[in-house]
Amino acid sequence: MPKEGLRARLAKGEPIICAEGYLLEFDRRGYLQAGSYFPEIVLENPEVVTQCHEEFVHAGSDVVLAFTFYTNREKMKAMGREGDLEKINRKALRLAKAVADKHGCLFGGNFCNTGLAIPENETAIRQSFREQVRWAKEEGVDFIIAETFKCLNEALLGLEVIKEFGLPAVVNIAPHAFDVTADDVPLVEAVRQLEENGADVVGLNCGRGPNTMMPLLREIRKVCKGPIAALPIVYRTDEKAKAWHALKDPDDDSYSFPSNLQCHQCTRKEVRKFAEEARDLGVQFIGLCCGNSAYYMREVAEAYGRAPPASKYRPDMTHSLYYGDEAKMSEFKRKMRRYMIGDNDKLSHN
Repeated sequence: MPKEGLRARLAKGEPIICAEGYLLEFDRRGYLQAGSYFPEIVLENPEVVTQCHEEFVHAGSDVVLAFTFYTNREKMKAMGREGDLEKINRKALRLAKAVADKHGCLFGGNFCNTGLAIPENETAIRQSFREQVRWAKEEGVDFIIAETFKCLNEALLGLEVIKEFGLPAVVNIAPHAFDVTADDVPLVEAVRQLEENGADVVGLNCGRGPNTMMPLLREIRKVCKGPIAALPIVYRTDEKAKAWHALKDPDDDSYSFPSNLQCHQCTRKEVRKFAEEARDLGVQFIGLCCGNSAYYMREVAEAYGRAPPASKYRPDMTHSLYYGDEAKMSEFKRKMRRYMIGDNDKLSHN
């Protein structure tokens, strides 16, 4: 039986779980350089890309998203690799398609902001989007995610190009330090305009963590009638530092981005709480962006009522030598527990 496409599943009210965050995950694994964020891993270590796709599906992702983020012409030109432009896009698409076909997942194409300004670069931006969408369509994607836009005008241009090719469109704005886009449109209004212009799903990705993205999502839900998307970063942003670029190391007050973000990492409990709130709000397209790992995706999937294969391995402290049922512990194990914890020997572990 052929798989149902994005629009059919959305029309039935089904949630779509989508794992993202490949850039920082490959940096963490030692295959991608922070700063340039050039995805040469696609050509040099494709097996690592495939493994990450597999891990995200195992953890509950409905979507295998091609790692074509930052494989646009402008980025490739800046890295002196413009000659590999089509090669790297098609390779990334084929890696994702193989995993999607294997597991019956949705196969998503992807492009992001170019770093060029409109209107003076509109022709170049349109060309960049068109070639990436054309290659994605030729490789058989089910839909396109256009994302991480700082400017509404570039997001609208991306949506226009996706519609030219007749593909379903998920279009997301990246919220940063202010509640407006870089071209001075209130974020909630920008998302509303994307829906009004025909995107199948609209919302937010990257930029902000769960704590500072959720208030925006609540306002977006009030003005958008259709499916909305939420894919926050997995870091503890707050009112003092609404976006991750503003986070500072508590030890020396230096900016944490990009190499010291771990001191702001969300817990799995925090990710689940966000996912539960998003579910209750009616967020239909849900996932995580930078900072994501498979065990975070499992939390999202389970919050949305799923039991992915990875759920078999979720924590169960009843089987722990030192954190199980204390009444059943030997005196030696109770002694070891106190040795490990200290005098706080009634702590709850989950």
